[in-house]
Amino acid sequence: MKRMLIFGLGYTARRIAARLTAAGWEVVSTGREGTLRFDDAGAVRLALADAAAVLSSVPPDGTGCDPVLDAYGDALGGRWLGYLSSTGVYGDTAGAWVDESAPVGQGRRTARAEADGAWLALGARVLRLPGIYGPGRSALERVREGRAHRIALENQVFSRIHVDDIAQAAELALNAPEGAYNIADDHPDSQNAVIEEACRLLGMAPPPIQSLEEAGLSPMARAFYAENRRVANGKAGRVLGWTPRYPSYCEGLAALLAAG
Repeated sequence: MKRMLIFGLGYTARRIAARLTAAGWEVVSTGREGTLRFDDAGAVRLALADAAAVLSSVPPDGTGCDPVLDAYGDALGGRWLGYLSSTGVYGDTAGAWVDESAPVGQGRRTARAEADGAWLALGARVLRLPGIYGPGRSALERVREGRAHRIALENQVFSRIHVDDIAQAAELALNAPEGAYNIADDHPDSQNAVIEEACRLLGMAPPPIQSLEEAGLSPMARAFYAENRRVANGKAGRVLGWTPRYPSYCEGLAALLAAG
């Protein structure tokens, strides 16, 4: 049985771990729900010695350093490597399309871009992810709980991806060449459109259109609206053979609602 070590068993990595386990992999992991403590260097290095593959979902820390590379970078060679990055590395493109050839490190995610580059230098398969949604974490919950906003920003466009489509891409990447891959759905759209579709599915009235100031968003949420881009996924289709099960948020939200 092949073993994968996952650093950071969070929301997305749990879905990846479940898919790989079903495919016959043994998965060990760090994180709150993981099998190892990240700071137990002896146990982690022992697991690394037996791992055929390593996947990290750990973002840079508050100082801009990558905790996994800092602590265990010397022990990562000689095996398949994967890293869950962010399409935020591309910065703002005023709504233009970006693919993996676009420059990185120009936006607010400079630390993430540096970590992205460091993993690429090690020969990793770097999955660049936009806004992630899935069970328990979607516009449906925000609408139901009264946390949804529609913001008065014309021509503001984002890309997104269902968490299970990420898990499928990660499994396919196990047999793919090293490099960066954008894992986004086929239909970038405004956040307002996503909220309106969630309201339609739930039979609820959409929230009012507000300015950023009126919405009272947190600094992190406001920063989300500071960038505007469409993420192209053609390379993942060509090289990984990946096709999203949920090509847009419409299919994804409908499936989540149907699943309860």
